[in-house]
Amino acid sequence: MVPMDRGPEDEAAATAPSSADRITEWLSRLLRGPAPLAPFSERLERLVLGDARRYTRLEVEARSGVSRERNERLWRALGFADVADDDVVFTNADVEALELIDDLVGSGIIDPTLEAAAARAAGQSLARLAEWEIGLLNAHIAAQLTNGSDEADEADVLRFAATVLPVMERLHSYIWRRHLASLAGRALAASPDELVSTALVVGFADVVGYTRMTRDLSETELAELIERFESVAADVIATNAGRLVKTLGDEVLFVVADPLGAATIGLELLAAVRVDGGLPDLRIGMARGNVLSRFGDVYGPVVNIASRLTSAAKPGTVLVDDELAASLQDEPGLRLRRRRPISVRGYSSLSSWRLTPTPVAAPR
Repeated sequence: MVPMDRGPEDEAAATAPSSADRITEWLSRLLRGPAPLAPFSERLERLVLGDARRYTRLEVEARSGVSRERNERLWRALGFADVADDDVVFTNADVEALELIDDLVGSGIIDPTLEAAAARAAGQSLARLAEWEIGLLNAHIAAQLTNGSDEADEADVLRFAATVLPVMERLHSYIWRRHLASLAGRALAASPDELVSTALVVGFADVVGYTRMTRDLSETELAELIERFESVAADVIATNAGRLVKTLGDEVLFVVADPLGAATIGLELLAAVRVDGGLPDLRIGMARGNVLSRFGDVYGPVVNIASRLTSAAKPGTVLVDDELAASLQDEPGLRLRRRRPISVRGYSSLSSWRLTPTPVAAPR
């Protein structure tokens, strides 16, 4: 085959830098930073924040139009420490965020009395996520140090952060939108009353002997045990259409709309722990009734009752209240046994039922 003549456009394309070359050049510029002698910590912070610190609180107030008092209240609600008026702490993103919040409140989308609570809920959720994700960076640095290096390669650490950060940001958006879609479907199907207070089953699953384990296990062993417990709990709850509200180290709080789904979650959690073999027993308490859902958390007497039943349950058992027991009374495969009323904090005579699966008859 006779080679075709190459025109000027072809020659230019052949000599143009590849995508990989452009990325390499971009990373090189990024690593050089705004000043070649800038400390590593400053370059890493600028990479994460997306901008340099450039404003004091008073300058943010002037640029955003949000008062100093309100600015401080929102800053604390998001979970950040106080700063002095003359500290150069804030970036353009901080100004933009305040402007966005002000627009949401001004347009009536967020009630002014709830803006701090909304900021607090978002701050607490995202702080935990950030703490987990910074562990990825810590693990990357630790891997370098365990491979014989006296100190981490700064350029490599910055390159790792620059690669992972946009990926995690995209994943955050995907997961958030998926949860929004799921919750929006439920909201559209609910009555106006249900949008404020919903009939749900609230459940707690508590690790037995956690205090003793904190003394007997190393930090690494304890972290691995809690991770396994939370992983097992999250899988069982999600599989049965429940929602994991929060984890409290040795305890998880979950909600589910369907009483049978709640019973399945309780019994499957106990079974999963037994199958795992390396996890301690659980105590589980569940109660059903109207629950106030606010900023991702749940409140009301039903939550308190479920918590008290969990504390009263023996290791390896599930206790439920009268309301949930009545909903499960005719369900095949379940057995409910009434227990003596118990006296617990806030309730002098709390009724409860022990929930177990119906024993399977042995083959003859």
